[in-house]
Amino acid sequence: MSEQPEPQDTPPTRRGHALIADEVKRLDGSPGVYRMLDEKGRVLYVGKAKNLKKRVSNYAKPTGHSARIARMIAQTAEMMFLTTRSETEALLLEQNLIKQLKPYYNVLLRDDKSFPNILVTDHAFPQIRKHRGAKKDKGTYFGPFASADAVNRTLNQLQKVFLLRNCTDAMFDSRTRPCLLYQIKRCAGPCVGKIAEADYAGLVSDATRFLSGKTTAVQEQLAGEMQAASDRMEFERAAALRDRIRALTQVQSSQGINPRGVAEADVIALHMEGGQACCQVFFIRAHQNWGNRAFYPRTGAGAGEAEVLQAFIGQFYDKKEPPRLLLLSHPIEDQALMAQALSERAGRKVELAVPLRGEKAELLASAARNAREALGRKMAETESQARLLDGLAAAFDLDEPPGRIEVYDNSHIQGAHAVGAMIVAGPEGYIKSQYRKFNIKGEELTPGDDFGMMKEVLTRRFKRLLKDDPDREGETWPDLLLIDGGAGQVSAVNQIMEDLGVEDIAMIGVAKGIDRDAGKEEFHRIGARPFALKRNDPVLYFVQRLRDEAHRFAIGTHRAKRAKAIGATPLDEVPGVGATRKRALLQHFGSAKAVGRASLDDLKAVPGISATLAETIHGYFQEHG
Repeated sequence: MSEQPEPQDTPPTRRGHALIADEVKRLDGSPGVYRMLDEKGRVLYVGKAKNLKKRVSNYAKPTGHSARIARMIAQTAEMMFLTTRSETEALLLEQNLIKQLKPYYNVLLRDDKSFPNILVTDHAFPQIRKHRGAKKDKGTYFGPFASADAVNRTLNQLQKVFLLRNCTDAMFDSRTRPCLLYQIKRCAGPCVGKIAEADYAGLVSDATRFLSGKTTAVQEQLAGEMQAASDRMEFERAAALRDRIRALTQVQSSQGINPRGVAEADVIALHMEGGQACCQVFFIRAHQNWGNRAFYPRTGAGAGEAEVLQAFIGQFYDKKEPPRLLLLSHPIEDQALMAQALSERAGRKVELAVPLRGEKAELLASAARNAREALGRKMAETESQARLLDGLAAAFDLDEPPGRIEVYDNSHIQGAHAVGAMIVAGPEGYIKSQYRKFNIKGEELTPGDDFGMMKEVLTRRFKRLLKDDPDREGETWPDLLLIDGGAGQVSAVNQIMEDLGVEDIAMIGVAKGIDRDAGKEEFHRIGARPFALKRNDPVLYFVQRLRDEAHRFAIGTHRAKRAKAIGATPLDEVPGVGATRKRALLQHFGSAKAVGRASLDDLKAVPGISATLAETIHGYFQEHG
């Protein structure tokens, strides 16, 4: 969290109430969005109004404001306005600007990842798999699920029940014998004709019915088939059906809450304590609980419950499709307006409700309990993290506990597929949205030159910082650098930073100790003797975890780059050849080398390859040999 902007010693001629009162004279009653800025042009607050003149005039009053609003007004040196056609449009624009500009006094949702779905593809023998991102692939989508774990858990059980394949179409087309999943009864084996198309279609129908909420009908059908198989003395089939029923029951039990009276809703409960907030969201779809997740919005220097919850909803559904019903733990400001805005965005009616009794209220009570417990854990972790940062400052003689720690590491195999990695940690733990990877580009580097790779990474990182935020007003400048290495690495990094003109950031080298034993690490700083910490020192464990996390991230990045390179072919360089056409060419010819040797007529014969593209491919390989 950034520091609260402070008033300057020499204020401008107009500021605060006087400036706002002057701005009001030029406003009319149009709906729109207003921005309040300090004298350095930093946005303090973004708000929306049904009537700009009426809304902004409230800030011109010298009294009657909360401490938070009074501070904001005192710092206001400039205002900006944008009129809209309606209050609904103003609300949507307000939330969009808040996410872009991140004003200090606004509530801000910082975690805005997409949510995974389950996709049943369009195919003669459909595939069932996890999908995240835009719904571009043809098929039927079920979701959203709260997390990848929730999807994976459901998919794992559904494979036991419905035996649907999860292999890619390319693998499906190339199989000549069934895979391990068939052997362990997780797939019906459609790739090699172990099940007829009509029978497989029946499994797909059962799976989609289950995911659509018709769980009772599916279980009753399976139970009937099991009894019939038993009556016919087909005991092996009856046992298989029994196992599928048990797996189906396990899916439902793992979901916990499965409301009968709520088919589709997001249950959103807010808990606030000590200036912090947690919003717990339960995803109810098809009468099933598809997981829950906690979010921790920034509270805008002291906003109340109604404002926090409204801002959370507006930003949460900025790029997500809302369900037909939102169950809320607290009333929000402009509840009818928010419902109208979400309905317009979804193209259908979206209802917001604060239930007080019945099953919906019980769902909210469960979500509220989870929100309270999650915030309690978060606050305990934050307190523990603060103690560790205090200990780090004391152990390494820093002026104050670091607010942002950056840890760097490299990964390569004898110089091949070299990558640099940066992780970030702060008072609230790891800040994974700030992690960065660097593909090493220096062609003059000797393979395996760790010094050279570190120089490239740090040079690129800090040149970008110097360009984007030379005055260090943002939250992206580190207070401490942790380097994996000893005195030589620290000296080299120090020289790099001096060359860049950045000489006031503390840095510490973490070197493996005697016998490279964890717990015997030596720490190196410029101008100081190496030293070690006691083996049971919590600060030592903290530094080890930071180093290990950087190493994990670097290794993962390296493996992904290496895997991509292994799958690369010369076809990747041919203009107009994407993944689909590349797959078609490889399936037709067998290899990229065979594509390069193919005649123009042979290329034209490949499904999906036009005459023009065939000429492009043929010309490329003629030119590049």
